[in-house]
Amino acid sequence: MPTKWGHLLTILQVLFASASPVRRFYGPSRYLDPECGRGDQDLYIAELLTPSSNYPGADAALITDDLQPTLHPDGSSPITSSPRSIVVPGATWAIADLLTPPPAGTVSDVSTDSDAGPYSKDMLVASDGDTESQSYSSAITFADPQLSVQTITITALPSSQVPTVTSASQSFPDTTGSLITTLETEGNPPVQPFPTSIQTVASPTLEPLNGTALFGNSTAFSSTSTVTETITLPLATFESFSTTQTVTTVVVETTAIITAVTVLNTTITADGSVVATSSAGTTVFTTTGTALVETTLTASTIVTGTVETTLTTALGSISILPTTNPTCYESMACSGQDIFQPVALGQPPNNIEQRGGHPVSRLGIVDIYGPVETNKFYQNFVLGSQGSPSFVMPYSLTWSKGAGNALSWGMAISHLENSQKVFGPNNTAIPGGPASYYINGIGIQSLILSAVEFGSNTVLTADSLLAFSANIHLRPSAGSPSVLTMPVVQGMAFVTGQYTNLQPAIQSSIFFRSVAAAGEPKPGIFKYKVTLEDGKVWLIYATPANGFTPNFQLVSSTLLRGLPNWYGDIQIAKLPDDQFESIYDEAAGAYPTAGHIAGFAQNTTAQYSLSWSKGGACSSNTTLLMFALPHHCESFDFNTKSNVTGIQLATTTKGNATAVVGDYWVLKEDNLPVSLGFAPWRPGHPTDFQGTISLSPAALSVIQNISPTEASQNMSAQTNLNSMYYSGKALSKFAQLVYTMHDLTNQQALANAALLELESCFEVFTNNRQQYPLIYDTDWKGLVSSASYVTGDPGADFGNSYYNDHHFHYGYFLHAAAVIGYLDPAWLNQNKDYVNALVRDVSNPSFLDQYFPVFRSFDWYHGHSWAKGLFESGDGKDEESSSEDAMFAYGLKMWGKTIGDASMEARGNLMLSVLARSLQNYFLMTSNNTNQPAPFIGNKVTGILFENKADHVTYFGADLSYIQGIHMIPLMPFSTLTRTEQFVTEEWITYFADGAVRQATDITGGWKGIVYANLAIINPTAAYNFFTQPNFDMGWIDGGASLTWYIALSALLGGAPP
Repeated sequence: MPTKWGHLLTILQVLFASASPVRRFYGPSRYLDPECGRGDQDLYIAELLTPSSNYPGADAALITDDLQPTLHPDGSSPITSSPRSIVVPGATWAIADLLTPPPAGTVSDVSTDSDAGPYSKDMLVASDGDTESQSYSSAITFADPQLSVQTITITALPSSQVPTVTSASQSFPDTTGSLITTLETEGNPPVQPFPTSIQTVASPTLEPLNGTALFGNSTAFSSTSTVTETITLPLATFESFSTTQTVTTVVVETTAIITAVTVLNTTITADGSVVATSSAGTTVFTTTGTALVETTLTASTIVTGTVETTLTTALGSISILPTTNPTCYESMACSGQDIFQPVALGQPPNNIEQRGGHPVSRLGIVDIYGPVETNKFYQNFVLGSQGSPSFVMPYSLTWSKGAGNALSWGMAISHLENSQKVFGPNNTAIPGGPASYYINGIGIQSLILSAVEFGSNTVLTADSLLAFSANIHLRPSAGSPSVLTMPVVQGMAFVTGQYTNLQPAIQSSIFFRSVAAAGEPKPGIFKYKVTLEDGKVWLIYATPANGFTPNFQLVSSTLLRGLPNWYGDIQIAKLPDDQFESIYDEAAGAYPTAGHIAGFAQNTTAQYSLSWSKGGACSSNTTLLMFALPHHCESFDFNTKSNVTGIQLATTTKGNATAVVGDYWVLKEDNLPVSLGFAPWRPGHPTDFQGTISLSPAALSVIQNISPTEASQNMSAQTNLNSMYYSGKALSKFAQLVYTMHDLTNQQALANAALLELESCFEVFTNNRQQYPLIYDTDWKGLVSSASYVTGDPGADFGNSYYNDHHFHYGYFLHAAAVIGYLDPAWLNQNKDYVNALVRDVSNPSFLDQYFPVFRSFDWYHGHSWAKGLFESGDGKDEESSSEDAMFAYGLKMWGKTIGDASMEARGNLMLSVLARSLQNYFLMTSNNTNQPAPFIGNKVTGILFENKADHVTYFGADLSYIQGIHMIPLMPFSTLTRTEQFVTEEWITYFADGAVRQATDITGGWKGIVYANLAIINPTAAYNFFTQPNFDMGWIDGGASLTWYIALSALLGGAPP
């Protein structure tokens, strides 16, 4: 760097006339440079509304290029040979004055213009001083876009700055953070995941219904009756309405079974006009002999093709009903079934109470009156202290709240390398001695987006809480118009802060080692390269909205400070290798603001897209850079795969993320489990092997002797419990038992009798008369158990009232309903809306549904669900049971198939395929797994997988059969899809084989049956022999399973003798 240099300040003020009319001026703003694209951000200089008090005739000022940042990468003088004029966007006027102390040298060409006032024209300041001993500054006074007069000082700085002082709370960099090595168990009671005390019966008592048909052929006749009923219909209806009418009462003897009644066509009129009609049909009698007839109302005007209308939401906003043309990208085969059509748009069933006052308030959430997500990655921002991390992948963000070396109140950005993971003690009992857990430190503040104005009065608010993103705002105090806004989007390559009238402060608790100006990768974007004391390199891109550089000055080892009253975007990214720097340069100036999903399915193939809305000065001609997880990269189509870069950053629990250039990705699943049904099933075999649907005589004989006794159990006592989870398990268990008898073991008469009892048990829930009825929570918008409202215990029913585990709980109901509806289609008429409400609560696919958030549980970025609801957690969201996650997707698929909802069925198929891919990458670890740390994969399952750690344990105990088994239950037809034969073999050898650490023969209780049912995937003969052994102990069957099903599963997977 030269020891002497000249400082040139040229100030040119033009277009100045004291009596001139109001004018509009246009100029090439640095913020809106043509190379960044103008688009809808193409602005004209604001019309002059307020003349200058000092210079009454001033309209506007052009400020030269020399007032841009003075840090240059080559260490040369900041002088440019040909100053380029720029315009301050939105400024009323701007004037530059020379501040003291003036540099040594001469000032030339100073003049006074009687028309313009005392201003400097073509001012030249030449200096003989040393740049290291003297600093130079310019003061610029201007009116900001709010017409408030501001003055900023731009200081000449060296090309590379190093800290000379420290203002940290401790004298050394903080590169370790803190660890949460204990389980945060709030909302997760330490109880078994199934009822452990089931009352069995010694012999069958269930009487079969005569004949093989579900219903008898007797028909009750009564004279035609006319029913008059006043109903209210919407102005336009595109959904079915139901009204229940008592048509006839039949006197029956207690031994008689009346099963059907013929219903005549019904016409419903209003003001003399026909508004709806119903079709003739049949309805099941209750045992009292009262026939309840459901009339389905259909709009008299049938609209075909694309339906377009408006929906009035709580905000009074307007939405458009979905069309048949969802988003389709160039490389997608945009044909087949739209996967993401709404389930329904109406309110939840009327017998579910709507209630506000949820125990968890919507902390800091503003401008949202519709559904609010409860299980997403950003939830910590609106819960509890608001100071726990949010894991965006690959970065994590934490509101500092005055903590850390930097004592900052801004938003801390953290990224840890794989080498920084901390491992728990080795479990030497398991072969290879894998670590019991691994964890990433939290509270490591690599860089912090902050402002000088932030302090103890700073407030955090959030809006636009969507499936893939949220907007987080920091203000110096409540109600302040000055704000730092961060669009937080999963996979974003840059952490972006949008500054409004604040003085930027970029801080670090790791300490700055050096800060170097790195030029302008694009006109109007100023780049800085930062090296921290841990040796890691970060890039900072500043895009000013007011034409001025942030003029970042390294004040101390923890503070890089910009100009006051600054407007613009600051983007931060970690640079793993210098060779990738140009990729970040190309992507700077644009950032994602929200994510979207769309997709189509045809036969066994589905294509779906993840796409993003964009913001930023250069968004119109800059393609996004986004990070993909390993399971994404596996399923990219050819075009998306061609945009994969070499940039990789470690994630906390999902392997290495890879940067991909693109505003959207197209992903493909070629082996949808379309043929998967209620029967045992294997993927990958010819025609997706369905098993030998005909049971062998030996297997039939065994099952036919067992199933009547199991079907004679007290269904009501096992299903009407104080837990939606336990109740759903029992309903599903009996549904699978009834299906097995009806379709597999030729016991239709017994199945029909059991089905009627099962329907009666399910009716308790559709009538919402269970021990803790459901509530529709009008605060967060969802169906929750009333258990916590009544008991005051957040952990009641596994935290259901707080949105914990909804996919675990309601998936069992979907499966039970799918079986019932399959066997008794007439049952669907009265129960479809209730079951669909459960679907919508967990897995609403459309923002048009204003009663439930979009995909509450399932995370389409991670490829699986999160179980934790409204509980603050230092390690983020978690999932304990990967298999029950798949159970929900399976229940969704089968319910969609049963009711003829092709979109729902396709969505279930896609979710199962994506789950199989993600679970095999992250949860179920074979020996060749490359995504989880090598010292951990010997555990075979992750245990509880958090966003920030994996802990080989359960919330209810550390027995190895629990930890492995929670990822098995329930053993259902889909289990062979998610649990590969390779994985099951490795897991069996590690844990359950003879002589292994938890050999199956030593396991007690229901876990023993679970482990042996899982064995059927790789050794169905051994499993069959276990379940059919003489004097089988029914204590080995858990409360969510039946021996009948386990034998049928083992037999049809190939384990039964002839």
